[in-house]
Amino acid sequence: MPALASHRKSRTRTGVRANTPAVGFTTAALASVTLLSSQSATAAPTEPNPSVEEVQKKVDDLYRQAGTATQQYNKAKEETDTQRESVDRALDQVARSADKVNEARRDLGTYAAAQYRAGAVGPTAALMFADSPESYFEQTHLMDRMTDRQQQAVEDFQKEQRSAAEQRADATKSLETLTESQATLKAGKQRVQNKLAAARSLLAELTAEEKARLAELEREKEQEARRQAEAKAEKEAERRRQEAARQEQPPATGGGTGTGAGTGSGAGAGVSDGTYAAKAQKVLAFARAQIGKPYVWGATGPSSYDCSGLTAAAWREAGVQLPRTTWDQVEVGQRVATEDLLPGDLIFFYDDISHVGIYKGDGMMIHAPKPGANVREESIYYMPIYGGVRPA
Repeated sequence: MPALASHRKSRTRTGVRANTPAVGFTTAALASVTLLSSQSATAAPTEPNPSVEEVQKKVDDLYRQAGTATQQYNKAKEETDTQRESVDRALDQVARSADKVNEARRDLGTYAAAQYRAGAVGPTAALMFADSPESYFEQTHLMDRMTDRQQQAVEDFQKEQRSAAEQRADATKSLETLTESQATLKAGKQRVQNKLAAARSLLAELTAEEKARLAELEREKEQEARRQAEAKAEKEAERRRQEAARQEQPPATGGGTGTGAGTGSGAGAGVSDGTYAAKAQKVLAFARAQIGKPYVWGATGPSSYDCSGLTAAAWREAGVQLPRTTWDQVEVGQRVATEDLLPGDLIFFYDDISHVGIYKGDGMMIHAPKPGANVREESIYYMPIYGGVRPA
């Protein structure tokens, strides 16, 4: 019976053997179809490309975030500069203390040398070779046996040693703080660069047609902002006409005590003497001279500026020292409503107060806008307004 088994033929469906090429191809094809079906069922759907409007919104938001990060960088840099000055002062004090310690040591050495010449090593010499003056005093009660001058020399030496140790500790702490601030500064710089790189990447992926559409959206935004500025200019012109008409009216001759020398509207309150106007002229003259210079984050001039660097430099021309960041500048001076802005006032933007410009009048400002742009005049309505400040 075993011999019969060796002559059996293998059974295949439709009479085709399993190892024939036709069966191999069919199996592979079925496997491919199954694999593709499985992949199609599990693969995540491809996200559609963002619209030009969405890209514009993302880019604007990234620039705003970069502006915020720039102010954080400016603040960290200001703190770092202050700490570096503190470290320099501490190191100078350490050096002066070392000189005083050496001078006190020389005084003690004088007594030791005198005792050596006398043929004996006295207590002063022993003190010089001791681990510390305190340990020697505890062991020998030398203070009871020393002359007044020797005792004063030792006390001076101790005092200078303690002072030097304290100042070295302060210098070490200042150096540690400086190191931490430098790390924060480096991280802040990287955040700004990351935001700007992300914005550039989004813009680089646009087609020529999309870039043209983006430029058109930008023009529409600028036109709307300028339209609002023109409306504000008309209101300001009307207010000036009304003020001029009031001043031309003859003074009242009745029994009243008024002289007609009121402070004027809210916009002019406190500045009727012309002092502020004179300062504002200097500020605006400086700002106009910077038009065309590039925005560079962290820059304070004279060849480039960021937004708060420009405002600080302009007001410095009028003798007013403004803080470095927008967050600090907004706290300086008198708050002013948008309708009461005067030329020279600072106007701040966004809820996080990350941008600032100098009000020029008629709804326009001079500011350093963003990376890739130059200092320019622009409508104050180009960005959401936070509020105004009159620095002086």
